[in-house]
Amino acid sequence: MKGKTCLITGANSGIGKVMALEIAKKGANVAMACRNKEKGEAARNAIIKESGNESVELMLADLSSMKQVRKLADEFKRKHDRLHILINNAALWPTKRIMTSEGLETQFAINHLSHFLLTNLLLDMIKSSAPARIINTSSGLHKRAKIDFDNLQAEKNYKHMRVYGQTKLENVLFTKELARRLDGTGVTVNSFTPGMASTNLGRYMSGGAQWFMRHFSKSAEKGASTGVYLATSPEVEGVTGKYFGNSKEMKFNKIADDVGIAKRLWKVSEELAGLSSGEG
Repeated sequence: MKGKTCLITGANSGIGKVMALEIAKKGANVAMACRNKEKGEAARNAIIKESGNESVELMLADLSSMKQVRKLADEFKRKHDRLHILINNAALWPTKRIMTSEGLETQFAINHLSHFLLTNLLLDMIKSSAPARIINTSSGLHKRAKIDFDNLQAEKNYKHMRVYGQTKLENVLFTKELARRLDGTGVTVNSFTPGMASTNLGRYMSGGAQWFMRHFSKSAEKGASTGVYLATSPEVEGVTGKYFGNSKEMKFNKIADDVGIAKRLWKVSEELAGLSSGEG
């Protein structure tokens, strides 16, 4: 992994931090995209100390804002000329419907749209760095979800688990469609579930739900292992458009195989993210 450059979103805690650490241990240059400067700097310092790798940098961005996603992409392109591994990992799971400053529902904005936009803005760099890999953190909850284009941002009847599951299905649909579009470029795209891991994802939930997650979840280290495997293992070289769990290919929601739905989601995402044709 020496000489490789990796960008990870949501890297200051949970499985994002573990993935950053494990990839840094392998000698890669790691860029951590985080929202909170203080927490990001603490995580960066801890990763440098444990990995012995000084090539770990912090990049600040609030992924609920598409303006800040663009700023992140521009900053990364100014500092780097290669991107071999992009891990779209940041996620939020609020129990109430929250709107961003740009008028987007927060789960949809962070969990799906920010990564759709960031990936597309960096895509030319990723393709020029091939062989390269894009990894999207999804969830097993995507298997119970559906895409409701008439209620894409939960304007009606907000139920946080249903909305979260839909955004995680969007991650898999994005993975499948992007893999089709990148066929033959040397860039692979895969998604994975970390399983129910002990992270900050459930911080908005009730005390009882948080207790359950703390006591019955796997560790962040175990949850991150599949992401590290997809980012670094020679076993998945050339493998694309798949969904993994426990470092093995798994079945996914059959909706993700619907090319029409995937293309429609792509078009709607372009419009909502303000992504112009040919931009990147």
